[in-house]
Order: sequence, then structure tokens, then C-alpha cells
Amino acid sequence: MKLSAAEEILMQHLWKRERAFMKDLLDAYDDPKPAVTTVATLLKRVIDKGFVSYREFGNSREYYPLIARNDYFSTHVNGLIKNFFNNSAAQFASFFTTETHLSASELEALKDIIDQEIQKRKS
Repeated sequence: MKLSAAEEILMQHLWKRERAFMKDLLDAYDDPKPAVTTVATLLKRVIDKGFVSYREFGNSREYYPLIARNDYFSTHVNGLIKNFFNNSAAQFASFFTTETHLSASELEALKDIIDQEIQKRKS
């Protein structure tokens, strides 16, 4: 299941804090801060989608993510590769390296990461 842009922003704040009350989440937003009702609506939506749960402490709720940031991001990227690049990571890598205008040093860093991963998989 996908998150809307507003839901992703909320999740980013929650992933960063791991656990948060409504006040913590509101404080995490830049000015102008969204209304409490807006954040409450976003929380209800991500709870309904199964991304977030909460524990009750009296009248307060402490929210926490049910899915790790990396798991969500991995699913999102894999869907992007499947839907836009014929399920080819090589096509995605080609597009990414040519269309993002990476510097030579950034390309070298990516090459090092790929070389390290190749070595791990050969072991």
C-alpha cells in the first residue's frame, strides 16, 4: 500500500522519533505548522493502512510505526523499477546515473558500493 505525500512526511517524522505523541509530531513540522485536526486525520489514515499503531496513556496516544523506513522505501523503489524500468535494475541504474547528473566522485562512491556488494555475494 502506498502513502500520500502528506502521509510520507508524517511517517518521516515518526520514523525519526520511533515513538511520538501528537505534540511531538506537531513540533516536528516546520512553520506554518499543520492544524491538529490535519495531523489527526493523517494519523487515522496511516493507522487504517496498517503503517502505524499506538498505545494509550490516559487521554494521550503514543504513536509508533509498524513498518520500518527501509522496508517501505525498498518496496517503493522495487515498485518503481518494476513499473517504469521493465523490472530491470540495470535500466534503473543507467537512468539514475545519467539523468541525475552525479559528479565523478559520487559515481566513484556508487561504484565502490557496488563492488563491495559483489564481493559480499561471491563469498
